[in-house]
Amino acid sequence: MTFAEVMDHVAQAFESLGALVLSVGIVWSFLLAVLTWHRSGRPKQAYGLLRQALGGTLLLGLEILVAADLVRTIAVAPTVTNVLILGLIVLIRTFLSFSLETEISGTLPWRRATASGADVFSQAAAKVPKSKPSDQAEG
Repeated sequence: MTFAEVMDHVAQAFESLGALVLSVGIVWSFLLAVLTWHRSGRPKQAYGLLRQALGGTLLLGLEILVAADLVRTIAVAPTVTNVLILGLIVLIRTFLSFSLETEISGTLPWRRATASGADVFSQAAAKVPKSKPSDQAEG
């Protein structure tokens, strides 16, 4: 097996991981939102959490997919055309990441500390109430 074939398999593994992260993250985001709505009784809070968790999932998925594109372009087929296509893909994904981060946090990136997709998702998961408000009053 040649180096290019191995790197192609590595790129495919990154792409599979990116797809898995997106799939699981979307399902998990909806579960967190439903759980939040059920426990807090506030749909607006659940919606905000859903947006934050979905945004974090998308950011993390984009980061992994950019890694796959980098491996494929640099190690497998480093032609001028492929490098230009990679540059365009990275430019588009950077714009998407910038837009998502701004939408999630409500502030421009240079006005806040930077966070990865995983950080955003974990912050959203931490906002899920531990129990229903009525459970807290009873206990």
